Amino acid sequence: MTRDPVHHPLFARFYARVSTVSEQKAGVAAYRRELLDGLSGRVIEVGAGNGLNFAHYPATVSEVVAIEPERVLRRMAVEAGLRAGVPVDVVPGVAEALPVKSEAFDGAVASLVLCSVRNPRRSLEELRRVLRPGGELRFFEHTRAPGRVLEATQRVLDATVWPRMFGGCHTSRDPLAVIEAAGFEVVTYRRARVPERGVLLPMSPHVLGVARRPLSDG
Repeated sequence: MTRDPVHHPLFARFYARVSTVSEQKAGVAAYRRELLDGLSGRVIEVGAGNGLNFAHYPATVSEVVAIEPERVLRRMAVEAGLRAGVPVDVVPGVAEALPVKSEAFDGAVASLVLCSVRNPRRSLEELRRVLRPGGELRFFEHTRAPGRVLEATQRVLDATVWPRMFGGCHTSRDPLAVIEAAGFEVVTYRRARVPERGVLLPMSPHVLGVARRPLSDG
């Protein structure tokens, strides 16, 4: 039996419960709608998780190819895809080696996934490869905290218990820097706090935005 490249069955079930609650109580559903608004054509989503983005894709999207390496979450994503308003094809795979052709998509989505992939830059280079020139990358990700104390806390957690407890998640990565390093042009972004009120936690700082594959890679 072939072992999945990502295998976190206990975390997957925990994540499925927490993420569903966070949709309304932490305001994540509104960020998902903003993230996906205006997309059209064929879209690839990496790290689709349990498929919570699917309900928010606009009707202008002709197809979503959703990549999810974790078997438990992938099964949930398949069920969510059946309820979606757009065609969704959920397939196994990892972000660092996408099982799709180059320049095959009009848009790409990275949503709460760059924190947990093994190689963020390689994952983004793969997304650039599969996007057509001029295609958009939509991203909504954990990010490094702006304050020195919280950033230091993030770094300590990332070096010790956090990735082991939360499916490989890292709270102190800088997605904007990695997106640009992978060859994308950042078009627009804004920082967000999730949830907006209450205690500021290591995973509270987020960034939401749009980047583009240049028309020419030269």
